Amino acid sequence: MSWQTYVDEHLMCDIDGSGQHLTAAAIIGHDGSVWAQSASFPQVKPDEITGIINDFNEPGSLAPTGLFLGGTKYMVIQGEAGAVIRGKKGPGGVTIKKTGQALVFGIYEEPVTPGQCNMVVERLGDYLVEQGL
Repeated sequence: MSWQTYVDEHLMCDIDGSGQHLTAAAIIGHDGSVWAQSASFPQVKPDEITGIINDFNEPGSLAPTGLFLGGTKYMVIQGEAGAVIRGKKGPGGVTIKKTGQALVFGIYEEPVTPGQCNMVVERLGDYLVEQGL
């Protein structure tokens, strides 16, 4: 299965038959290379990926400055140290799941809830971890 298929069918999917979808999604390597992304995913800057990787290695390092993605600032909220980073901006937010080789991103806006975004992103991330990816 191609990386783009994972984004299209597992991240940008209809959430639980609700007719709701994430706003944008991507799978990006730890080195910042884009493996696959939705058309709506923002252009990320190398220093943004570096900051995210640093926060996975040193949890809490993004909290004082915020999480930036495509120039948009998200307030960092509780995640899972070394595994998941979550950010909030107004009625939307972002979930980032770290796997062995990549970062799985999901960006949402209402009516999608933070919990729905977490479920979609973390389910794929957990699967990729199980596959050694």
